[in-house]
Amino acid sequence: MTNPAERLVDLLDLEQIEVNIFRGRSPQESLQRVFGGQVAGQALVAAGRTTDGDRPVHSLHAYFLRPGRPGVPIVYQVERVRDGRSFTTRRVVAVQQGRTIFNLTASFHKPEPGFDHQLPMRRAVPDPEDLPTVAEEVRAHLGGLPEALERMARRQPFDIRYVDRLRWTPEEIKDTEPRSAVWMRAVGPLGDDPLVHTCALTYASDMTLLDAVRIPIEPLWGPRGFDMASLDHAMWFHRPFRADEWFLYDQESPIATAGRGLARGRIYDRDGRLLVSVVQEGLLRPYGPRHMDGSTGESAPEVTS
Repeated sequence: MTNPAERLVDLLDLEQIEVNIFRGRSPQESLQRVFGGQVAGQALVAAGRTTDGDRPVHSLHAYFLRPGRPGVPIVYQVERVRDGRSFTTRRVVAVQQGRTIFNLTASFHKPEPGFDHQLPMRRAVPDPEDLPTVAEEVRAHLGGLPEALERMARRQPFDIRYVDRLRWTPEEIKDTEPRSAVWMRAVGPLGDDPLVHTCALTYASDMTLLDAVRIPIEPLWGPRGFDMASLDHAMWFHRPFRADEWFLYDQESPIATAGRGLARGRIYDRDGRLLVSVVQEGLLRPYGPRHMDGSTGESAPEVTS
């Protein structure tokens, strides 16, 4: 049986069905909607497959328009907007069952020399080897993992380790700043294709970013009072990296209001070099009666309603 990292590489390996048209799998999972990071990662693969490969992506801007259905293939239609001397631009529309669910614009830049500076990391953090995995923290608190979380942990393509311990009660989050930081890396090798690493990190960038929005509102683990959905997503890729090596994802939310929360992320390597910058806005809507897994027996709210 393949491991989760191999399954992620396979998930990102799109089928080309026509010039500029690709089809991606959408695993049948017990989720209300397709994970947004999957759609963003696959869309970026489609964009990258229509370039010469000598220009790495330097930015993407995307909108999540409708929730995707698990188990139903997604078709990615690529428009070759521009092929210039230094920059290449692609626009991608993701379609599922005849409806547009997502669009993305990506820009690729031919590497060239230039000056270099960056702000230092916000704070010193422990090494990932000195931190427990999420599964270990949950097992320690609950005395074991619920069956649904155990299955999820076995399928998880990324090892995630929170820099600060998980908080479980409203008392623990009192006066907490809207900030979070996690170490992440793929659970296995991802090969040597730089596009795969970029798209795998794009997938991972949507996994924990909205934690920073939730932290002042409710514990990240335990009963959930809000459903959350990504509305848009932007990334800037500054330096080369490997997504199967440890990277620190430092996240903060400068504001949440009117049912929406804004989150910013900075991704560093172990030497403190800034690799990627991320910004995302998410929708927060209150659930009905609370359940441990966040479900209420109701349909997920439509993002576009």
